Amino acid sequence: MPASRVRRVLGTAAGAALLLCAAVPSAGATAEPFERVTVDATGKVAPDGTLTLSGTYRCRGGSGPVFVSSSLWQGDSRVRKGVGGSEAVCDGADHRWTNTDKAERGRFRPGPARVEATVTELSGGWLLLPRFHAVRQQRITLVKG
Repeated sequence: MPASRVRRVLGTAAGAALLLCAAVPSAGATAEPFERVTVDATGKVAPDGTLTLSGTYRCRGGSGPVFVSSSLWQGDSRVRKGVGGSEAVCDGADHRWTNTDKAERGRFRPGPARVEATVTELSGGWLLLPRFHAVRQQRITLVKG
């Protein structure tokens, strides 16, 4: 899938998620106990602001496109930075995910941070609605990378 289409689909998902935020399960909760998303204990921040986050996921079903999205925040800031998005395969097996994006130089630095990772399916007819397979918030450590 071309990067521009992935960004467009993720943008649609994010907008729908904001409208339906009451439907989001609590941090760490999943739609089914079998489904999950994890976040690696360390993420990377490069001198030019490039961020890399990773982890694993497992989901099943999925009739529409499914993505693993992630966001990052650090310190007292309540403003999150979306860090990429990757396509997911919901076949019941464990898979790795890695998301990369670029922030303003100096916005993030090595040290403690928080990540939220979400496995989201877009389903429906002409109006794509999110179905949340798994959500996790976790403290991580950003390292130079």
